[in-house]
Amino acid sequence: MKQINPYLTFDGKTREAMTFYAKCLGADLNIQTFGEAKMDCGPGTDPNRVIHARLEKGAAVLLASDTMPGMPYSLGENNHSVTIQCESADEVEKIFTALSAGGKATMPPQDTFWNARFAMMTDKFGIAWMLNFDKGGKKA
Repeated sequence: MKQINPYLTFDGKTREAMTFYAKCLGADLNIQTFGEAKMDCGPGTDPNRVIHARLEKGAAVLLASDTMPGMPYSLGENNHSVTIQCESADEVEKIFTALSAGGKATMPPQDTFWNARFAMMTDKFGIAWMLNFDKGGKKA
């Protein structure tokens, strides 16, 4: 494992929230929108919604995004998760299998447009997890 980070989810407020946090913390902020990622999420999807935001100051990293179109949003219930930056695709598979036992797999391990191996699940205690292995290039 390389790193464990909190991941926040908003319903259309990611840019506003992360800009506020970056200003408060004196941190650097990078934001990518659905439109920039060329994500076609169906009619009526705002291309300016944030698919990924990364706030950094030194070794501290906070990640966030807006909800995917059609996904439910419930403040305090599904607006946060834990992200593990893995060292290999095999580690993604191993941790996914272990954490999803008795829980619910929401996105089995798969290759992504950001050149990573990625998975999501909720463990048997109700904690949401995201696993990411960067194959080279972009940071998650």
